[in-house]
Amino acid sequence: MKKLFVLVSALLLISAISAHSQSFRLNGYALYALDDNIDASNGIYYFNGTIKGGLLWGFGLEYNPIRDYGLELAYYRQDADFQANYYTGETFNETFKVGINYILLGGTRYLILRKSPVEPFGGLMLGMAIIENKTPKTGAPSSETKFAWEVKAGLNIMASKQFGIKLQAQLLSAVQSYGGGLFLGTGGASAGLGTYSSMLQVGFGGGIVLRFGK
Repeated sequence: MKKLFVLVSALLLISAISAHSQSFRLNGYALYALDDNIDASNGIYYFNGTIKGGLLWGFGLEYNPIRDYGLELAYYRQDADFQANYYTGETFNETFKVGINYILLGGTRYLILRKSPVEPFGGLMLGMAIIENKTPKTGAPSSETKFAWEVKAGLNIMASKQFGIKLQAQLLSAVQSYGGGLFLGTGGASAGLGTYSSMLQVGFGGGIVLRFGK
């Protein structure tokens, strides 16, 4: 709850600053994240699993000090199933319900085409992923906070100076984010199992752009 309060406060602050600036945008996102397979081992125990694909939605506030560049604070959310297999002398198969929250800050570079409604762009964002285990085992942690990054590219098709449609492809990663420590508790296969592996998801989709200011 505190993390979401900080996010909302930061978004409101950027909005207030942007209202007195040259230009800012409100971006809405709706993308499909593909399945991602994960493997990890601590030398003794081993697990693999699949984060099932699904809707990745979010929004961002972007400040544009000049037309070619933007600085954006963004929030993404994905709810997914994580199908995991654990090998600890015995084989365990579990499906966990997870919620992934991303809070990212980064820059976007626009390619301005004269007399064209199309804006090609690319960008890099850094921040954190808050991973919630909605169905944890007894004694297992219910959440983890990890470093995250995003690389994105796409097109904005501006129907007017104030409104546009966004088409975007992205690569999104939470580093060292999934493993036995987050999902297994004090009983059964949990003994000594603390492996972690990074998530790397490809997403395709789009959204909308609302532009304000000059």
